[in-house]
Amino acid sequence: MSEFISPTLSYSLLSPILVVFAGAIIGVLIEAFASKAIRPIAQVSVSIGTLVLALVQVWRIRNSGSTTAAMGSVIIDGPGLLLQASVLVVSIIAVFLIADTENFAAAAAAIPGSPEERESIARGQQVTEVFPLTLFAVAGMLIFPVASDLITLFVALEVLSLPLYLMAGLSRRRRLLSQESALKYFLLGAFSSAFFLFGAAYLYGYSGSVSYEGIRAAVVGGTGNDVFLLIGIAFLSI
Repeated sequence: MSEFISPTLSYSLLSPILVVFAGAIIGVLIEAFASKAIRPIAQVSVSIGTLVLALVQVWRIRNSGSTTAAMGSVIIDGPGLLLQASVLVVSIIAVFLIADTENFAAAAAAIPGSPEERESIARGQQVTEVFPLTLFAVAGMLIFPVASDLITLFVALEVLSLPLYLMAGLSRRRRLLSQESALKYFLLGAFSSAFFLFGAAYLYGYSGSVSYEGIRAAVVGGTGNDVFLLIGIAFLSI
């Protein structure tokens, strides 16, 4: 019986992603246990603090060179860190833009135009779940530029997309259109995920690997079936 090989992770190099995930979890705990009166300011503070701390971590590891951080699934290099920093800067601006929660539904689960929704608006109720959802989406974005295989890229895609499905349906105005857009986005995302997985399967059949390096080696070596390669690239492009 073969021995179990424990995964080797570089938590220092993964710290920007881990910090954002931790901030998102703290945001979920605030939603669960904090009073409604302090949730808005607490969520904004946690979100901004988390993104700034993650940006500091990106700056701290900027001279690490090109190195693997998760057994070849994540590669930390200069271009990846530049893109991560860009995502974090834009995300900080975005959090300030959505800090005015008056743009979001007072009660996300209420039927548009129902007495429950009107009562929630009259009470000045605010939906603050958008802040941890935003952080989860940002964490998925941070994985994108440093992923080095198709499985990690798919995980990043799903972590990015799932919170956005919910946020698309939380508009305070034009509630029915907002919910319709969320449903359409979900269906589009499901089809996109299916195409992505089909493409990854074809590329694995072509190269015997889901890593970028393995696919590149198969292309350079010219040992696989080019039909699988073309179909796989086509599905991934879709």
